[in-house]
Amino acid sequence: MSAPETTHEVVVVGSGFAGLGQLLALRRAGVTDVVLLEKADALGGTWRDNTYPGCACDIPSHMYSLSDVPNPDWSRSYSPQPEIRDYLERLADDHDLRRHVRFGQEMTGATWDEQDRTWAVHTRGGTTWRARFLVAGTGALHLPHVPDLPGAATFAGPAFHSARWDHDVDLRGRRVAVIGTGASAIQFVPEIARVAAEVQLYQRTPAWVLPKNDEPLSPRRRRFFARHPRAHRAYRAAMYAALESRAVAFHAHPAALKPIEALVARHIERSVGDPDLAARLTPDYSIGCKRVLVSNDYYPALARPDVEVITGGVQEVRPGSIVDGDGTERAVDVIVYGTGFHVTDAMDRLEITGRAGRTLRQVWAEHGMATHLGMTVSDFPNLFLLLGPNTGLGHNSVVFMIECQTRYVAQAITAVHATGMGGLDVRAEVQQRSNAAVQRRLRRGIWTRGGCTSWYLDAAGVNRMIWPGFTVRYWWRTRRFEPADFELFGRAADAAATPTPEEASEQNGGAQDRSPEAVPA
Repeated sequence: MSAPETTHEVVVVGSGFAGLGQLLALRRAGVTDVVLLEKADALGGTWRDNTYPGCACDIPSHMYSLSDVPNPDWSRSYSPQPEIRDYLERLADDHDLRRHVRFGQEMTGATWDEQDRTWAVHTRGGTTWRARFLVAGTGALHLPHVPDLPGAATFAGPAFHSARWDHDVDLRGRRVAVIGTGASAIQFVPEIARVAAEVQLYQRTPAWVLPKNDEPLSPRRRRFFARHPRAHRAYRAAMYAALESRAVAFHAHPAALKPIEALVARHIERSVGDPDLAARLTPDYSIGCKRVLVSNDYYPALARPDVEVITGGVQEVRPGSIVDGDGTERAVDVIVYGTGFHVTDAMDRLEITGRAGRTLRQVWAEHGMATHLGMTVSDFPNLFLLLGPNTGLGHNSVVFMIECQTRYVAQAITAVHATGMGGLDVRAEVQQRSNAAVQRRLRRGIWTRGGCTSWYLDAAGVNRMIWPGFTVRYWWRTRRFEPADFELFGRAADAAATPTPEEASEQNGGAQDRSPEAVPA
């Protein structure tokens, strides 16, 4: 006889920055009946999955941690993947978060039960988890995109995506084809070019790659920051302000980016020497229209005599070769896909069923990926999306956005507790105004006016990924949960177990009244 199902207060999905940050925010708000579901057998999310050679952050290290759990001990200006994963592991250990985690529980969907006012969260292994509130912290960079190339299934050698790197494949002396030139490829291509006999880089669209101000951080500096946390916080704040200033050009004055384009063009010319290759590597769209990348060794790697940049596309993959768009066949031993992720459709791939039996996929297919502040969707009660639509960034650290969201979610849940109600649902008119304001601001930005097609855009060409403007504006919008934006419904099954309004106010107050100097930078 199977054990009866247990209903938890909150189920959080995903153990990256978003999921672990949400556990911390809920605990600080006094919400402790929380379970975190993780599909793998270890923590870390994106920084667990991506282990390709050269994997590192493209945001300065000191901006890539939770503001109230800073790390003064980064070894480089741009931290490598093992250090970021170690940070997340320490975060979980130091704050006793592992006791909330259930490994090997891959969420495949969730169904809202209107009668019980709970979510039934379904997992691939068949286990169902029930909770009043569901927080999806899965993000958008976890479903690798592998293009459906003609003949790819016939390839006889190893073939894998960069996010599923096969470390058992020795690339020394091999002929390696790399398909794709995105954020991952610019990091691993220089690494494999040092050992492979030949690298064929199949480029569809060149990227703007800025020089990377990367250097080792001295032990002396690291000790200073560890001993003087206020100095470290001031350093982070200055770095935040410098990154935030880029929003002016990205969102309102794209012409200001022209000098940056000239800088990168000179960087390409100096790095590759060959005018023909430089022309193939120079984008024909405005910088910022696609994700801006940073690297010091990518362009020099492409100038090597054993690296070939191919711009004609892939016509066909054969058992031991690739035929490009011009009909040229090249022998290949290994194929590596650097083709990114399913981004704009990552969330609606989940079978999340809300009121009236309608799924998130159905609703968004009809009306587009519309949310309120990227977190809540009308007719999907007690559901919160972390790093949901239009909360991605092109100019600053996304960890900032995560902290704004996790704090807001904790406030929303404690607000429901304070009233003794069963849940909340964002009002349709609030969601409509919120989404319309975001799209209106995006039309002025570089992603709309820059002359490119990017993964920021959905199939209809609408930007569903980027937050338009300064992140401090998002902090301001989310600093305080507004009950008037939501319909509160039902009575809690055990109102006596919920905090009083005074207790809820006390729990929320510290987060609501933060000064600009205290925003998570």
